[in-house]
Amino acid sequence: MKTNLLAILGIILLFFYPMSSMATDDYLKYWSVFAEKSEKTINHDDWQYILDKYLVDQTPSKINLFNYQAVAGSNKQKLANYLKHMQSLDPRQYARAVQKAYWINLYNALTVKLIVDNYPVKSITKLGGFFSFGPWDDEIITITGQSLSLNDIEHKILRPIFKDNRIHYAVNCASLGCPNLSKTVYTAQNMEQMLETAAKAFVNHPRGVRFKGSKIIVSSIYHWYKEDFGDDNKQLLKHLIKYADSSLANALATHQGKIDHDYDWDLNQAK
Repeated sequence: MKTNLLAILGIILLFFYPMSSMATDDYLKYWSVFAEKSEKTINHDDWQYILDKYLVDQTPSKINLFNYQAVAGSNKQKLANYLKHMQSLDPRQYARAVQKAYWINLYNALTVKLIVDNYPVKSITKLGGFFSFGPWDDEIITITGQSLSLNDIEHKILRPIFKDNRIHYAVNCASLGCPNLSKTVYTAQNMEQMLETAAKAFVNHPRGVRFKGSKIIVSSIYHWYKEDFGDDNKQLLKHLIKYADSSLANALATHQGKIDHDYDWDLNQAK
């Protein structure tokens, strides 16, 4: 299922948060608190167990797939317990890098649980309210008494606080067009290496960047969040060249044509 007009309208309505809004300012004040001297860590072992058991990362397409239908019984409870543990924590009591990993892992685990709980479903866009394009605005977890949606985590915490466009390569929306769900949990220690690896993998995959005749087709992520990649095509190409393999980088550097975008919302389901 490719991006169509309805999908684009849905993304505009549900993903876009004006960064100058009072609500976002309140989020920034509340969540921009770090305990930089803290050496405490967060245990993500249960999430790692789920990834080890159900994520398929050796595929011909090089797109990581997840065996949602197989998650049941004690392992479904393990996923629920992991999220319950994450919900019991106050991330503000940890160092900045630990918090960053906390929010990324939480976002991904919540997304997987949404699909598991509603399986079978062809696309995550089928979830949410009757007039919703997906579940991203639904409040699905409470942290320190604050009810949060996936959109809140990504657009009111991760993006504005950490200001790292590589976050787009880390959070996963359970779709074939999305950057891969990582086989390894994010931690403060592996964060930099994993974000760099994820960026390179996506940029050099056809769903990230590909040529079609005289134009480039990029992931719609670069369109929806253009401001995170420099807000114009020149800056976007600079970002893509940074992570592109040599042959792709050369083609991008000399490109003078149109840049279009596309996205595949079909579920990243392991068959």
